[in-house]
Amino acid sequence: MAEGSIGRAVALYAALYGGYGALSPFLPATLASRGFEASQIGTLLAAAMLVRLVAGPPTGRFADRHAAVRGVLALGLAASGGLTLALLGSGSVAVLVVLVLIQAAASAALSPLADALMLSVRNGGAAYGRIRGAGSAAFIVTTVLTGWLVSRLGDGAGLAVCAVLFGAAALTTLRFAPTSSSVTGGAAGGFRALLAIGVFRRLVLAAALVIGAHAMHDAFAVIAWTGVGIGTGAAGLLWAEAVAAEVFVFLWLGPRLLDRIGPARALELAALAGALRWAVQAQTTWLPALVAIQALHGLTFALLHLACLRIVARAVPEGLRATALTVYGSFGLGLASALVTLAAGPLYGRLGLPAFWAMSGLSLLAVPVAYRLRRDSRQDKAGHI
Repeated sequence: MAEGSIGRAVALYAALYGGYGALSPFLPATLASRGFEASQIGTLLAAAMLVRLVAGPPTGRFADRHAAVRGVLALGLAASGGLTLALLGSGSVAVLVVLVLIQAAASAALSPLADALMLSVRNGGAAYGRIRGAGSAAFIVTTVLTGWLVSRLGDGAGLAVCAVLFGAAALTTLRFAPTSSSVTGGAAGGFRALLAIGVFRRLVLAAALVIGAHAMHDAFAVIAWTGVGIGTGAAGLLWAEAVAAEVFVFLWLGPRLLDRIGPARALELAALAGALRWAVQAQTTWLPALVAIQALHGLTFALLHLACLRIVARAVPEGLRATALTVYGSFGLGLASALVTLAAGPLYGRLGLPAFWAMSGLSLLAVPVAYRLRRDSRQDKAGHI
């Protein structure tokens, strides 16, 4: 990828994930200021998650069918930005609900389509770690800066920043060359052709197990930490450490590990790191131990994602990649997290900290799946996987 293309890709991911960083933490507070009760906010956000799960794969399929990844991504970004801005002007609860759900549908495939666009750009996959790392870094910076703006201008500032950044991302997307129409042949068969690829099915299962295991941590880690006297400031720093580790792996360590051991072994390493991380979490809230295992987030999330993207790039025809990445995002990541979150509540409520052993077990279940991917790579004559 030429330096100019890398610059555009970094700008796209910085604006996209910066938009997420401005919207996600502050949308609930905005809804509360408009009269929503806590239970209504929870229900609406859960409904929006469900809409994203349902809308993502058909959007990816449409982009593949028409060789229009760039156009669909730009349209989705522009629509998401406009709908987010519209939330600021609506005073009706019913209208707000409709807007939130339509915005969820419009934004459902943004990240997978951006990834598909990177894989379609010459050498985009090789530079993906740096590009995605810039997105994660932008998420952190934008969240902090938006918090400062919200404290001075009110909750709506987060929505305004998100709208501006999504609009900027849409304009940046249009600066990429259109996808060649020659790839449409690879889109034949759609979901059926995609699910016939055994490597892809195993990839989605492994990702679902490893990422799904994060659900208990996301829901209950801070509760567990503050419950034993760890201050909210220290808890926030532990969370920030995990994101910093993610950025480090995306930018530097991950691409080097993939080149050295290959994506299938990297997937095994991510699963083993998850098993270790949650096993320690199940036994202790000793602060030095928590500091040590939070750094593993770089492996359990960032390395896993890099490995999955490289496998998709090598095992899935280009005309099916947007479909593949939206299925991977919706079912391998989104649905798995939602289902494990549902189970995590009763499990943590009954067992407390030892409930994290179940998450360790989920991660371990991914190891034989990843090992099968490694066997596939030995059988592949070109060494693609």
